Parts: sequence; structure tokens; C-alpha cells
Amino acid sequence: MRAALLIVLGLAIGIIGTVFAMRAINERNPLPHAVMVTMSLHRHELQQAIKGQHCDATANVDQLQHMRMIAGDIPTAFPDAPQPFLDLAGHLRTALQTAAQSAPADCPALAAALKPVDQVCSECHHQYR
Repeated sequence: MRAALLIVLGLAIGIIGTVFAMRAINERNPLPHAVMVTMSLHRHELQQAIKGQHCDATANVDQLQHMRMIAGDIPTAFPDAPQPFLDLAGHLRTALQTAAQSAPADCPALAAALKPVDQVCSECHHQYR
């Protein structure tokens, strides 16, 4: 009975140790998470501007350009990503570039410019999140 208890205890400690080790390995490279959090921050700022009806053209373009630059880091942040993921990242950069070039001056224009961006984000998150 004592031996069985020690085996079970050893297995439990081993499983807990493995979980901790796997989390540490996954957290070793914070860049992928940081890229997505920063992208989300800029998207949230744009969403708040739309909600509050405070859509300044200069601020809109600035946020969209920041998002475009961050989207350029996605292939670097996810070096082992499959090609379809990288293709979606390219579509995101294109959608952001188009949105920034349209220079949305008011909230309805900003909301319309963000629809293609949101579609690409949703498609990617649906497949790879």
C-alpha cells in the first residue's frame, strides 16, 4: 500500500513539474503575445473613438499606421507559422494599408474602413487561436 501511494505521489509531482516546465518553455518568447496585445490596444483605441464619436482623422490614420507597422512584425513574431497564417498576415497588412490610405475623417468612415481589418482578424483568430 505504501509503495502504491509513493508511486501515485511521484506521478502527481511529475505531472505538476511537467506542466510548470511546459509553461516556462512557452513563455520564453514573449514577442508573439506582445505583438497581439499591442495590435489589440490600437484596435481598442479606434473602437473607443467610434463609440465616443470622437473620430479625429489624424488620430485615426496614426492608429491605423501603428497597426500596419505591428502587422509587419507578425511573420517575425511567429517564425514557425504555417503558410496560410502568413498569408492572412499579408491580408491584414493590405487591409490596414487600405484603411490608412482612405484616411477616415469621421466615425462612419472609420467603422467602414475597419470592417475588412476585423474580417481578417476574425478569420485568423478563428483558425489559429
